[in-house]
Amino acid sequence: MRFYVNRGDFQKLTQERLQDARALLKKRRYSGAYYLFGYVVECALKACVAKQTKKYDFPPERKSIENIYTHDFEKLVGAAELKVKLDRDFKSNKDLERNWAVVKDWKETSRYEEHDEKKVKDFFEAITDEKHGVLKWLKRHW
Repeated sequence: MRFYVNRGDFQKLTQERLQDARALLKKRRYSGAYYLFGYVVECALKACVAKQTKKYDFPPERKSIENIYTHDFEKLVGAAELKVKLDRDFKSNKDLERNWAVVKDWKETSRYEEHDEKKVKDFFEAITDEKHGVLKWLKRHW
């Protein structure tokens, strides 16, 4: 049994969690769906981070590790070296910027909160929009 996760694993987990969250949404299990949709974005971001690493490299400083082993989307965007690209794309794609605004504040602790149908469906759309969705954008960089 291995104890590490690589880029391909994160890509696969992204797709699996998306299917899981969609199933919960379909069953109107909104709070669980919201929580898992957040993990969809987190796994996709971590696939982007993994793309930046080189085999045998040791992270240069503790802060690098803290920015990778997190659930904070903003820190993960930075660790994936995507902040400049994301800001640039916001200027030309306001729909992506609006979708990111819906998604960016997800927290791991959302599992302790209740989420209503509208919030979850908005979150789902922000992630999966075929033209301007957060997941579509992340997949271009993983």
